[in-house]
Amino acid sequence: MKSGISFHVDATKGASRRLRVNIEIDGPFTGDVLELRFPRWIPGSYFIREPMQHLSDLSATCDGKEIETRRIDVDGIQIEGVSGASKLSVTYRLLAAEMTCRANHLDSSHVHIMPPYTWVLPTLGIDLNRMDLSHKVTLDKPKDWQTATQLAGKEGEWIANGRDELLDAIMESNSNPMISFEIEGCMQYLKLWDSGGLEIPKKGVDRLIEAMKLVIEEHFALFGVPEWKDYWTVLHLTDSGRGGLEHLRSQTSMMPRRCLQEGNEDDWRDLVSLFSHEFLHQWNVKQLRPTNFLDYDLQKEVHSDLLWWFEGLTSWLGDILCLRSGAWTEEDWKKDWTRKMKRHYDRNGMEHESLQESSHDAWIHLYRPNSYSREVQISYYLEGEMAILCMDIELRKRSGGKFGMDDIMRSLYYEFKISSSTPGITHSDIKRTIEDLEREHKFDCPSGEVGLGELLDSLVSERKVPDTIGAMEKIGFKMVTEKKQDGAWLGLNMSNSPGVTKVRTHLTGSPCRDDIYTGDEIVAVDGLRVKTCKQMSAAIYGNKGVPTTITVAREGVLREVIVTPIENPHHLVKVEGEGNSIWNAIKATSR
Repeated sequence: MKSGISFHVDATKGASRRLRVNIEIDGPFTGDVLELRFPRWIPGSYFIREPMQHLSDLSATCDGKEIETRRIDVDGIQIEGVSGASKLSVTYRLLAAEMTCRANHLDSSHVHIMPPYTWVLPTLGIDLNRMDLSHKVTLDKPKDWQTATQLAGKEGEWIANGRDELLDAIMESNSNPMISFEIEGCMQYLKLWDSGGLEIPKKGVDRLIEAMKLVIEEHFALFGVPEWKDYWTVLHLTDSGRGGLEHLRSQTSMMPRRCLQEGNEDDWRDLVSLFSHEFLHQWNVKQLRPTNFLDYDLQKEVHSDLLWWFEGLTSWLGDILCLRSGAWTEEDWKKDWTRKMKRHYDRNGMEHESLQESSHDAWIHLYRPNSYSREVQISYYLEGEMAILCMDIELRKRSGGKFGMDDIMRSLYYEFKISSSTPGITHSDIKRTIEDLEREHKFDCPSGEVGLGELLDSLVSERKVPDTIGAMEKIGFKMVTEKKQDGAWLGLNMSNSPGVTKVRTHLTGSPCRDDIYTGDEIVAVDGLRVKTCKQMSAAIYGNKGVPTTITVAREGVLREVIVTPIENPHHLVKVEGEGNSIWNAIKATSR
């Protein structure tokens, strides 16, 4: 009789920083050789990783007797002599010391388990349809820890239905209380952990819960109450780490702990945005996917030209839902848009890479930046959001405020979600949905303007900067400069360490791009020693148009270069104005 597989992890030795893993597979086996492999990437993180590097102390038994194992390729284990066996047991230890939302982490205060980097899965030697069966997942941990996981079951023992649920079922176990609340019949669970063991401020947690309730209600108002009836939010509070990753009915997010401390409104705003972004991925990634992501091949890169949609749309709509819900004020949205515009102007990669190209090349670009990346590459998150902004505003302008990109997202979700009769989307599906709406409601297309489908093609396939300034004018906003941008300008992004100031990257239009290299230490300006970014800015402040001698240390050798600072470009990054009827339609709640 075919059965699922049993997966067990022991997290009781936190000080060791290593998990002990045991996997048991019952017969029958389809041959004499069994191969097991780690997945090498996870949806939402388009980068090949190598969990095998953390594995040690590998052993196996076949019907209770030790059997030889050997490593194959970069991700696999091979075991011979399994034909006719009734049970195979594989045991190994995994280092769990990487503190990111994408990795395993174990210490004496908690464990965070990322299944793709924990379980090796059979790829040869059993009927692979068995991976679609129910699998048993068990966890040993300290008695006072309680576990957050979307798997069904009881504490310490759960069931995963099929491969995808097994691999997407994070576990966070610690002694902090499990927080729960209900929204329209759907249970929400919040599990917090502080990396330094600092007490988590109750006032900040209460504020977060109220913001989560508002955001969740707004998502439900847009898409309807979901079929899934529980959702788990794991939040790691750290000194400086930040990130988030969506999972099936759950997310793991990581923020600097100051986000819950009073007086840190920028970090608070970012926390609410991050939660909304990862929550929205339940609809836009977990349920609505590119056609070639319907059945994930997690052993190799699987490219998609649509990451601008899955991340850019999620960034735009996730923040608009924060605003609509009341979790953000309009001033919050304006401040965050200023932050994004600054990042947008700090790079000029859109002259060299389109959004479709950026999406396709995520595997070799986004997670592998270098100090010159921003000159020829773009972020499909940031620039994708800029393109969606332009589409949303133009769609609403032509429809008199009646329709926006949230309507397009909702239509695509219901037509192409994985449980529909036509699962998975392509660029053509997005374009057709927009054009059908335009045609059905007879939108007004201004003379000389292209149709909305053509506009979409242009925004995502051409190597050019979207007209965000013009788009904002259409909704009654004016983009202006920030007053503090005075003084001469070198266009350098710097890093500080005690007594040392180094060049990280060049900003767009830097007058010293060809003379000062990234990695150079700025030693002096016109003979004046500078040790901080502030000192360097002060030294060049009045030197606009004046040849200036910059002393740099490059590979330990001092040299002087002559650079002429220019006027600060005064980029238009700050939003001013009250907005018009189109803006009011964008921010209007769906409730």
